[in-house]
Amino acid sequence: MTRPDDRLAALFAADLPPARDPGFQAEVLEGLARRRFQADLMWLASAAVVSGAALWLLWPVVAPTLEALGRGLAPGAMALAVAASIVILATGRTLLPRS
Repeated sequence: MTRPDDRLAALFAADLPPARDPGFQAEVLEGLARRRFQADLMWLASAAVVSGAALWLLWPVVAPTLEALGRGLAPGAMALAVAASIVILATGRTLLPRS
């Protein structure tokens, strides 16, 4: 004769979920990744807004300094740009290695 516990165990064994459900695991991991992405996106958007506001506030102080530096560095930057263009056109390759 079987015990009542054995009969109940056999009855409930048919309804047990599988030990591992890949679809469920994928959905859970997708939800976690989505929440992490949204948190990162919110952080980056906040940082961009704060940086933009700070630059807007500091622009009257920074603009004359950048203008003075630009006047002094423009000839050298132009020479470097021309030299790099000549090297790229002559060799057909950029200076950066390909990944």
